[in-house]
Amino acid sequence: VQLQASGGGLVQAGGSLRLSCASSGRTSTLLTMAWFRQTPRNAREFVAASRWSGSSTHYADSVKGRFTISRNNAENTVTLQMNSLVPEDTGIYYCAASRSRVIVSAVGQSTMYTFWGQGTQVTVSS
Repeated sequence: VQLQASGGGLVQAGGSLRLSCASSGRTSTLLTMAWFRQTPRNAREFVAASRWSGSSTHYADSVKGRFTISRNNAENTVTLQMNSLVPEDTGIYYCAASRSRVIVSAVGQSTMYTFWGQGTQVTVSS
């Protein structure tokens, strides 16, 4: 399985960005998808996760109500719609995938995911 993240860029606070994660290879074996981000302040942190089917979404408290994870079946991509961005959202965003149905209590653990995209930079200016 190969993952390719795209859609990052520079945006002003309050703006929006839409990230995409294109998947290829044996994607039929994937069960859980997620987005993580690497910020200057913290280690890689969890952002959002979803079942490959698009159901059962989960979000970090810091992005709830602002970010939406969804799957585009036709394009075989997982997207992260980011609204009301703040400077603290700045970082490198990575998509990740697992062949396991990751339990809710573990969706935020990066070790649960086997496949990772290369990352896309998001910069939010104040």
